[in-house]
Amino acid sequence: MIGIEYILLAGSVLILISTAIGKLSDNLGVPTLVLFLVVGMLAGSEGPGGIQFDDPGLASSIGIVALVFILFGGGLDTKWQDVRRVLAPAAGLSTFGVLVTALAVGGFAHYFLEVPIEYGILLGSIISSTDAAAVFAVLRSKNVSLKGRLKPLLELESGSNDPTAVFLTVGLLAIIRTPETTLVNLLSLFVVQMGLGGVLGYFMGRAMVVLLNRLRFSYEGIYPVFALAFACLIYASTAVLGGSGFLAVYIAGIVLGNSTFVQRKSLFRFFDGLAWLSQIGMFLALGLQVFPSRLVPVMTIGLLVSGFLMFVARPLSVFITLAPTTFDWREKLFISWVGLRGSVPIILATFPLLAGIPRADLLFNLVFFIVLTSALLQGWSIPLVARLLGLAAPLERKKSHPLEFEPVVGSDTELVDLTVPYHSDVVGRSIVELGLPSNSLIVLIGRGDQYLVPSGGSVLEAGDTILILVNKADLPQVREILSRRKAPDD
Repeated sequence: MIGIEYILLAGSVLILISTAIGKLSDNLGVPTLVLFLVVGMLAGSEGPGGIQFDDPGLASSIGIVALVFILFGGGLDTKWQDVRRVLAPAAGLSTFGVLVTALAVGGFAHYFLEVPIEYGILLGSIISSTDAAAVFAVLRSKNVSLKGRLKPLLELESGSNDPTAVFLTVGLLAIIRTPETTLVNLLSLFVVQMGLGGVLGYFMGRAMVVLLNRLRFSYEGIYPVFALAFACLIYASTAVLGGSGFLAVYIAGIVLGNSTFVQRKSLFRFFDGLAWLSQIGMFLALGLQVFPSRLVPVMTIGLLVSGFLMFVARPLSVFITLAPTTFDWREKLFISWVGLRGSVPIILATFPLLAGIPRADLLFNLVFFIVLTSALLQGWSIPLVARLLGLAAPLERKKSHPLEFEPVVGSDTELVDLTVPYHSDVVGRSIVELGLPSNSLIVLIGRGDQYLVPSGGSVLEAGDTILILVNKADLPQVREILSRRKAPDD
């Protein structure tokens, strides 16, 4: 038996290597998941690392636990005021769009590659979910953002389409193992899973907010422990009751992230770090599970399926689902192209291995190859496609500042950072001349690399970042004052 010290040594070294090469992905424009998977493969039994790992059950368990934390952290970062505008199209893409993708890939695999229809649809179901985090990581590395509603749509779609992919995968496995399973059984199961996941996720998220605000722990370090355990409780209890635990934990994260609660900033930082650790650990485990020599036999069919997925199945699902919406053809085309596959398909590919169905090994290697090709072929081109379609916008990096403010529960005051526009009427005026609401106070001015403590006579310049303590009800008025344009004769 390997000693724990050797396990810790290998694990720490792999994680440190993964974090270090994360910077490399910024320079190459390649999603970090590819590099993390490559590190796992190199550390595996067929790589120089020589770590013997062939345990689909353990790899699947690591992936599921990691996905719980990733989805919960993703929910925390989801701003409801942004995604509510795209709720209907995102819900369509994460349900009907996933189904169209699965059926299209299944039909292609059956009729052109002579794969049994149930195996073809199983393959389509496994690779039907998308990973928006990989998309935005590539965009950030090139200082590119997206215009309009694209960013919230992609974020919400990727966070909510995983449960549908899981359901379809489990449902197809049930059909393969138990042919008497009917479509009515699957539809009723889908309604129950999604319904329970949505309802329990919302109410348990609300309960989490109440408990965080009412339980006055003596030590601040207990709050992250409590939140971590509660997130696991949400997933596990929902799954035990027959609902979608992944959907529940994502919705609970959205509820919590859009509420006011104690230790808000520290919990956000904690789950952000935990999500990164989860991604690294998950990709390393999945990479270790892969034997590179087994990818060679599936290269031809893998390229064919990847090509069909990228150029036919994904665009077909997007254009059909978004047909009733106001998204124009350029936006639909971009959404079609950025449907990168991430960790979820590889996790789902372990399900057939655990179910013991025939050709499960081949299916796992095929899915792994498709994910790699999707990330490599599409990942580098995302910023270029955004610019060619006229959908790219300058990336606004949030500037760090030396002050932090933790709002008291029940208080309507918050500390926000705002930028003085170059065309603003306040440029060249002193703070006392601005006419800010009486309960608003500018506490810091960021100018270049310097921070200035202001007085009433401090004059604002274009591009200044101001930190202002303001009542939430007065924030629209403050924004309006700063955005007011200069008169032509000024």
